[in-house]
Amino acid sequence: MSTTEEKQRTGRLAVWFELAERGTTVRTEVLAGATTFLTMAYIIVVNPAILGAAGMPIAAVAAATCFAAGVASILMGCFANVPLALAPGMGLNAYFSFTVVQGMGVPWPVALGCVLISGVVFLLLTAAGIRQMILAAIPPHLLAAVAGGIGLFIGFIGLKNAGIVVNNPATSVALGDLHAPSAALALIGLVTIAVLSVWRVRGAVLIGIVATTLIGWAFSLVTFTPQPYSFEALTETAFKLDLGGVFGADGRHGLGVIEILFVFLFVDLFDNIGTLVAVTKRAGLVAPDGSIPRLNRMLFTDAIATIIGALAGTSTVTSYVESAAGVEAGGRTGLTAVVTGLLFLAAMFVAPYAQLIPAAATAPALILVGALMMMPLAEVAWDDPEVAIPAFLTVALIPLTFSIANGLAFGITAHAVLKLLRGKITKTDWLLLVLAALFVLRFAWLAAG
Repeated sequence: MSTTEEKQRTGRLAVWFELAERGTTVRTEVLAGATTFLTMAYIIVVNPAILGAAGMPIAAVAAATCFAAGVASILMGCFANVPLALAPGMGLNAYFSFTVVQGMGVPWPVALGCVLISGVVFLLLTAAGIRQMILAAIPPHLLAAVAGGIGLFIGFIGLKNAGIVVNNPATSVALGDLHAPSAALALIGLVTIAVLSVWRVRGAVLIGIVATTLIGWAFSLVTFTPQPYSFEALTETAFKLDLGGVFGADGRHGLGVIEILFVFLFVDLFDNIGTLVAVTKRAGLVAPDGSIPRLNRMLFTDAIATIIGALAGTSTVTSYVESAAGVEAGGRTGLTAVVTGLLFLAAMFVAPYAQLIPAAATAPALILVGALMMMPLAEVAWDDPEVAIPAFLTVALIPLTFSIANGLAFGITAHAVLKLLRGKITKTDWLLLVLAALFVLRFAWLAAG
């Protein structure tokens, strides 16, 4: 390609993704996209392992994971122009395998049918404007608390992945063995990324991940056991969903199907809302009035992504909080998500090699990003109990329950109850009360189960 052609192509990218308006460059966006991919690459190995427990072919799920993440991220970048990457969601994949398939005895093709139906319902809710109404009903201080809570969540995941924080039967969590190779390697990475960030080095997160990975290789801290794999494996799960079995005439699964659909809908809806708020806030893409530009496009993309994932043969696809790592690396436009998506598609051919990036290398990035995402908490009026209590419940329960949806549920419910008891509820708060009632019913359902 000639220099002139390269400049023309770069110019078209700059116009399409509004690079100048958002104060970024092609180089920065590419680095940010690579950073997001590296922090998300674990899903290529973890998702097949979890869905494999449901009896799904592991190689096929690996291909489906890469395909769904790649197509969804590119769609988000091109259609919504935000640095938000998507992939099969953690938590929902475990629910798919261990609760739906193993616990309830639902065959995995039927479970995939449930995922597809939940995606279609998401699409209809978005088209009707209901998802947008739900987001508008959440008060600004809770949206700020969600961003901060996700920061703690990301940081906590990073600390656990590094082995710096470990499980403890007496205290739930405790300090890990800092002399262990994984923890020591993560601490080296943490110092590297922190120092580079302080010195305002562009691509600090990516440099830190690569440097830590190289150190891990040099000291033989990376274990790698490749599995047989080929691109054609995707055919073993693609379009294998069983829609007829979801509401079959034999009624074998009964009300369990309703429960499955509800969980897929609820968790993805509120996880996605929380992630959208947190990442767009960190990227400086939230308007002065608190609204999120191109919100409709983001929500439509999220719904379509779940449909694509179900057709490819994987559990619910959703926006990833790890996108914040790319934002911290300078990503401000959809070009970041497109680069991440292209890397996922490329990974379809070498999926098992994702294991070459140790968790100890990506963990420091998650810890640093988590710290920097705490900034929105300054917007919360902590001296006002009516604001502080719901905000605190949101911030605390997101990491402590490992669920964005649970934290948001407690926060919204507490906010609605306090407004109701103080006699400050107005006609415009009807949706807030409906949401709070639904959350109470959900928790009652979970307790009864």
